[in-house]
Amino acid sequence: YAGEPKNDDNNMNKLLSNLKDKSNRKANFKTVICLNYKGKQHLFTGIINGKIIDKKIGDNGFGYDPIFIPSDDKDGQTFSELGIEVKNMISHRAKAFRALAMGIKNAGW
Repeated sequence: YAGEPKNDDNNMNKLLSNLKDKSNRKANFKTVICLNYKGKQHLFTGIINGKIIDKKIGDNGFGYDPIFIPSDDKDGQTFSELGIEVKNMISHRAKAFRALAMGIKNAGW
């Protein structure tokens, strides 16, 4: 996103610069898992909505975690502050994997 050198800090800095003075800071993370089984494609999606804040907070995670606050977090913590256990329960990846597991279970594979 930010070009060379490729790293999370440069990407976050560019995004924060592009969003400066913007009131709509809605964002989401999305994961799509594709399962090809017996010649058919099955897609399973996980989305978490939230917003981009105006500064980096937290030391955990990667990517945009320090500037993303999920909508369901009542304390207003970034993905970087939530800790791996909480993040792994509510993240877009977790939702997509739960959808995959449910899809497999419901299909009876």
